[in-house]
Amino acid sequence: MMLEVRDLRSGYGRIPILHGVSLGVGERETVGVLGHNGMGKSTLIKTLMGALPATAGRIAFEDNDVTGLPSHRRARLGIGYVPQGREIFSNLSVRDNLRMGAAGAGADERAVIPEVLETLPRLKPLLDRIGGSLSGGEQQILAIGRTLCARPRLLLLDEPTEGVQPSIIDLIGDIFHELRDRQGLAMLLVEQNLDFIVDLCSRVLIMQKGKIVRELSRAEVDDPALIGEFFGGGS
Repeated sequence: MMLEVRDLRSGYGRIPILHGVSLGVGERETVGVLGHNGMGKSTLIKTLMGALPATAGRIAFEDNDVTGLPSHRRARLGIGYVPQGREIFSNLSVRDNLRMGAAGAGADERAVIPEVLETLPRLKPLLDRIGGSLSGGEQQILAIGRTLCARPRLLLLDEPTEGVQPSIIDLIGDIFHELRDRQGLAMLLVEQNLDFIVDLCSRVLIMQKGKIVRELSRAEVDDPALIGEFFGGGS
């Protein structure tokens, strides 16, 4: 397993949110986490990245215990994070956003930015545009590109389709397929868009009240009625 999580607990101050989460993500695998708002999905992703401290449990990345490492150390080991709401540098150009992504991981921007632009050609004509002037979908692609500038091997994705127009959602799906199938990235995807998560993921973990309550296989993921039993039947 590329990522192994055992009995992970976390929260905000004295308020516990995660109650013993265990999961794994294999090489080149895309695993989805599905659940209603307030079930702990974003808290899980933030804790895996180190933005929130774990209060118990273990996080291992490529057999290395990263539970106590800060976010920037995890990023340099190969964990990338695309946060909910994108969180780009809105006052910087697209080019400078990508440069920041490379600098944060100590990567050579002269080599890595052209590579990222080949994967995300939509960004090429936007390089001199200010990030805050882009559409929501373009900002999401920029957030993905900034993360790719660190050359991650695992992507943690927190609701990448939120607030994005349908045509760009299709494009983002194509990007993730390429990252997995051609570049070999593993992904853990938190999402509420049912069609999007079903299209991408080999397994889906159902999260309720800070716990993983069921894992759905590839065959089960293809059964909308079964997912609807847990999720309410819609995206």
